Amino acid sequence: QVQLVESGGGLVQAGGSLRLSCAASGHTFSRYGTGWFRQAPGKEREFVSGISWSGGGRGYADSVKGRFTISRDNAKNTVFLQMNSLKPEDTAVYYCALDSSLHYGGRAEEYDYWGQGTQVTVSS
Repeated sequence: QVQLVESGGGLVQAGGSLRLSCAASGHTFSRYGTGWFRQAPGKEREFVSGISWSGGGRGYADSVKGRFTISRDNAKNTVFLQMNSLKPEDTAVYYCALDSSLHYGGRAEEYDYWGQGTQVTVSS
């Protein structure tokens, strides 16, 4: 059974930065594509960014493109999301998820394992 633990969330002022981490255990991490999703109060969970098993493929939602950067370190079973130029509308619980297809998708239904989430709050 795969376990995912997100960390790095917190409270930051608009324009600031945070780096989220997602540590995986219990399986061969390098065989999974990974995605970051977020869910704000009263809204549906939405795709933020994804990275393929090798790191060669990466994608971003239009709302974060140019501000967020996803990366992974398979030796450490960890995926990162560097978030710069944060905006109040980025406030949400951020989740990482693993996709056993080796790649990443934009829909939550494509993912097999989920973490518990980490809160990101951006004040104006």
